[in-house]
Amino acid sequence: MRVAFVGKGGSGKTTLSSLFARYVAAEGGTVIAIDADINQHLGLVLGLEQDRLPEPLGAHLTEIKDYLRGDNPRIRSAAAMVKTTPPGRGSRLVRVDDPFFGKFSVEAEGLRLMVTGPFAEEDLGVACYHSKVGAVELYLNHLVDGPGEYVVVDMTAGADSFASGLFTRFDLTFLVAEPTRQGVGVYRQYREYAADYDVPIVVVGNKVQDDGDVAFLRDQVGDDLLVWLEHSRAVRGMEQGRPFTLDDLEPVNREALATMLRRLDAQPKDWEKFGRQAIEFHLRNAEAWANRAVGEDLRAQIDPDFVFGPVAAGSPA
Repeated sequence: MRVAFVGKGGSGKTTLSSLFARYVAAEGGTVIAIDADINQHLGLVLGLEQDRLPEPLGAHLTEIKDYLRGDNPRIRSAAAMVKTTPPGRGSRLVRVDDPFFGKFSVEAEGLRLMVTGPFAEEDLGVACYHSKVGAVELYLNHLVDGPGEYVVVDMTAGADSFASGLFTRFDLTFLVAEPTRQGVGVYRQYREYAADYDVPIVVVGNKVQDDGDVAFLRDQVGDDLLVWLEHSRAVRGMEQGRPFTLDDLEPVNREALATMLRRLDAQPKDWEKFGRQAIEFHLRNAEAWANRAVGEDLRAQIDPDFVFGPVAAGSPA
């Protein structure tokens, strides 16, 4: 299963995505956590120092494209591959334990962490952050995840995630909302944008201090409110750099993580929709900018006979 964590800047989505990834790994899941935020902090809250972070995916985009292209005859070269290029017959599909992507990950807290890489000084004024996140979109397009396997992605803050088709690459999206007008404002943006694409979103309240906060969230988001986490001294200590394990987490907050995992596991896996939306966004990007950028009609990259999912990877459905 693939899950995205989104929300207003400062809502705690990075902290919550790290807690959830730790919890799923502790429960026996195979977990890949990906920092796709423009502010790269997921490794820090997972306890990694800067010098232990993996090689950024965004710095190896050409290499990643060439690997995923495989011997797909519809893609002439890595240079002709864009972030939305879908797999076809001959493409290299990957599993969560793929050794090529393993070299772009490090172990932390029983899971593997990958990062897109920061928005560097040389990018200012000349590059778009979505070019770096394109490596994540390509990875998810070519990933065949199976039972007990999880990809947890910390997305960029606000509604900026909708600037690409990446928001459709997940089985479920957790929107982290503080009990404030600003927090639920981002929720309304997401709900509006996602409605046309059948993107399932549930709200996870954060930094809740009393029943009044819960009532506020219920009033603002209704049945989309799945669960909430209370203000946590243990989490604050973790954010301040003090030693932390899941055993330090308050029982009510640990149960909230369990509720989130149960909800994710209950979400149906819809490979048909996944493939349909991959093609849709590739066509939209081709027409909007990619055909001009590459110098060819990228509609030809779509393989009409390719079937997304485990069957394409040679596994039983």
